Amino acid sequence: MPLADRSWPLLRRLMGAHALVYRATGGRIGHRFPGGAPMLLLDHVGARSAARRTTPLIYVDDGRDVVVVASKGGHPRHPAWYHNLRANPDTTVQIGGERRAVRARVATPAERERLWPKAMATYGGYRGYQERTEREIPLVILEPR
Repeated sequence: MPLADRSWPLLRRLMGAHALVYRATGGRIGHRFPGGAPMLLLDHVGARSAARRTTPLIYVDDGRDVVVVASKGGHPRHPAWYHNLRANPDTTVQIGGERRAVRARVATPAERERLWPKAMATYGGYRGYQERTEREIPLVILEPR
């Protein structure tokens, strides 16, 4: 089993702790780490389970929209939150202390071409993630609703 597959249970626990601290502090802790990319909390509803979940993710500002990258560290499959947003696109995000109602949609090829360099400028690791997987990593645009 590849290391990326074995590390997901630990990463899920760390992300859960991150989300708890982020929410508990109103985004004062967890939104930005020194030298790190900005993070938001994405709320989503399970496509099959209907369970409510929260995932911390790096984000890119794009005008009024916010963009998140469905990289899953270069894993061969899309992250669960991506599938959940495809099934239930109306959701909320927390950015710092602000909660926003958003609607998720996958970037078009033209939008992806424009936004991918912005995503890599925000977090350079995305380049390696894309090289590690055969799938094209989707960009998800979160539009205000």
